[in-house]
Parts: sequence; structure tokens; C-alpha cells
Amino acid sequence: MNDTNYKKLSKTSKDLKRSRKCRFCETQRGLIRKYNLYICRRCFNDHAEELGFKKYN
Repeated sequence: MNDTNYKKLSKTSKDLKRSRKCRFCETQRGLIRKYNLYICRRCFNDHAEELGFKKYN
């Protein structure tokens, strides 16, 4: 792998990180990607029951 291929790969991976946003508030910070949720942790706390998750005491 030469240097030009490496630069192309790193640039595309940065672009992918920039494109990840929360579905509700479109922030990029604190994103939960597991199970393809793509929801920030704050919105997940608000919308967890609507998505089918149960809150336990």
C-alpha cells in the first residue's frame, strides 16, 4: 500500500465520522451506534421507552 492509498482511506474515514448524527437533535457527540440506533445519549434517555427499551428502578 503506497502513501496515496493510505491518505485516501484516512480522509474517507473522517468523512464518515462527520456524517454520523443523532436522529433527533443532529448532534455528533455522545452517539450510541449499537444496533444502528444512531441516537445521542441525551435523546436516548428521553426516547428509550418509545423505542421499546424498559427503564428499571
